[in-house]
Amino acid sequence: MRNLLLSAAAALMAGASITAPAQSAELPKGAAHNIVLVHGAFVDQTSWKPVADILTKKGYNVTLVENPLTSLAADVDATKQALAGQNGKTILVGHSWGGVVITQAGDDPKVSALVYVSAFAPDVGQSLATLAKSGPSTEGAAAIHPDEKGDLYIDPKVFPSAVAADLPPEIGVSLANHQLPLNHTAFEAPVDIAAWRDKPTFYVISTKDKVIAPEVQKMFAVRMHAHTTEVAGSHASLVVHAKEIAAAIEKAALVKCGTAPGTVVPGALTASAGKLERVVGIEPTYAA
Repeated sequence: MRNLLLSAAAALMAGASITAPAQSAELPKGAAHNIVLVHGAFVDQTSWKPVADILTKKGYNVTLVENPLTSLAADVDATKQALAGQNGKTILVGHSWGGVVITQAGDDPKVSALVYVSAFAPDVGQSLATLAKSGPSTEGAAAIHPDEKGDLYIDPKVFPSAVAADLPPEIGVSLANHQLPLNHTAFEAPVDIAAWRDKPTFYVISTKDKVIAPEVQKMFAVRMHAHTTEVAGSHASLVVHAKEIAAAIEKAALVKCGTAPGTVVPGALTASAGKLERVVGIEPTYAA
């Protein structure tokens, strides 16, 4: 296991190519063959490499978006360029900050479903700053600070335990020291589209996340009526739990062709939704 984690974490920093070529495996008829993966702040597109490798071997055409992290508009544009290159139905997936990006970019007609992985899911008029101010503080969120240029970083001393607690400590330190900043304008920009309102939506909740509180992730899933999966991982669960996350993405790819594995609709979460709504300051859109 340790060697596996080291290899996966090394892939985070390896600068992998943007597009992974699909293999010859035959996918079910009607399945979405294309998957576009959008990374979060502070890392690059290779954070998706462990998940991308699994899906590519199954025959999916996987594209890794390289977000410039300079503004919401720039990241949305990078995602739309990736979507423009797809042929047919596409699953759009976002991790962390990437959830804001896919919320804005996901109204593309090629997108057949959205998947949020430990991700922010704003509604129209909400920004990452809005959600961060309204929700409970976490170790990771409290450690985000601007530099003299206004670019945001996570305190390198806090990064390993807050973001990558289930990776080897030396890997967490390496990731902390090679962060990619998120410009403060991206943090403050509200979305004017909430694509999840019109698309089938899936959410992977990381129950040990110290950046986005798990209860907030559950609230996002509830108000989107998302099919949910839970993994006992940190904010870096896309590395450590790549197999489970790939499986959740595949559910989204298969959902409209009648062969999707069983999914869990978060009905059990609605009982606490009123409390969570007050905690994070967002209005629910589900029936009481």
